Amino acid sequence: MTQKTLTVIVPAHDEEDGLPATLRSIQAQSIPPEKIIVVDDGSTDRTGEVAAAHGVTVLRPPRNLGSKAKAQNHALPHCDTDLVLAVDADTVLAPDYIERVKPVFDDPAVDVAAGNVQTRFARTPWERGRSTEYLFGFHWHRPIQQLANSPMVCSGCCSVFRRTTLTAFGGFPERTIVEDMDFTWSRQLEGRKAVYVSDAMAWAADPETLTYLRKQVWRWMAGFMQNVRLHLPRLLTRKPMLATWIIVALLEILLAPLWWAGPLILTLGMHAPVTGTLAWWAGGELLLTVPALLYAARRRRLPVHQVLFNLPFVYLNKAVNLYYAWKALVIELIMVPLHLSRGLLVYEKGR
Repeated sequence: MTQKTLTVIVPAHDEEDGLPATLRSIQAQSIPPEKIIVVDDGSTDRTGEVAAAHGVTVLRPPRNLGSKAKAQNHALPHCDTDLVLAVDADTVLAPDYIERVKPVFDDPAVDVAAGNVQTRFARTPWERGRSTEYLFGFHWHRPIQQLANSPMVCSGCCSVFRRTTLTAFGGFPERTIVEDMDFTWSRQLEGRKAVYVSDAMAWAADPETLTYLRKQVWRWMAGFMQNVRLHLPRLLTRKPMLATWIIVALLEILLAPLWWAGPLILTLGMHAPVTGTLAWWAGGELLLTVPALLYAARRRRLPVHQVLFNLPFVYLNKAVNLYYAWKALVIELIMVPLHLSRGLLVYEKGR
């Protein structure tokens, strides 16, 4: 079968520090791309100069376009290859990333695919918490979803798209604040395939402070609820398994406060023994998380003690996630339909 050609698009706004590592990882691919395009989207630093120094094509819109999807769409007319790989300017790809993802597009029904994303750094509590979330999610949730042929999302930091389909769709979706989830659900609604490639590795730089974590999580949660509002009714009949994952995620959001408050309710309201109550609650948490983390550590060849040391930090991230999940649910699923809010429309960087 003829080898498919590929263009890489890297949207970048004020990314002079992280961009070199990203570009080096792209240029070091075992199967190199035909073209690399950096969209210098209204940067106030040396992003464009750094990109040009690496010998890639640099596009500079006349003004900041306002979102990653818009920056990617600015580059799309300059792509004439079979595939398009969108890479965030702070993400590093394994040397065989393209080599591992390309073969899934031999199936003509596949429109989008992405690999296994892990954290580049684990220095701050927030990065450590995110590392635990990623190890769990990409080694538990994603494989199960892939087995059911219904991935929830092909991660936008390293997704590969069939260019003709992407162009016919109108480019990267701008109607929601998270273009990756929007496209993943939209294509599956049309009977097309999204694929999770577990052995294709990428490492993303995640929010190192609470300020940036809040911005990123708010965008992710608002975008999830926007897609629920936009797609869930049709998914229930056209892609019921994907709809099942979505409903489970919504139920987790709704029931999480009850689970977290369980020990307090039992000890203060029902006078249950404090020690025993905390023991079963902590035991339940560990039973649900540790086996998957140990499996992930083995797959990624990570020191077990390091993975377990990072586990407590995930609860900081979970608190932030839950707050913004409920905020997004109220605003995007209740207030927007009632015309009491316009929802989240402004894209803010998460780091």
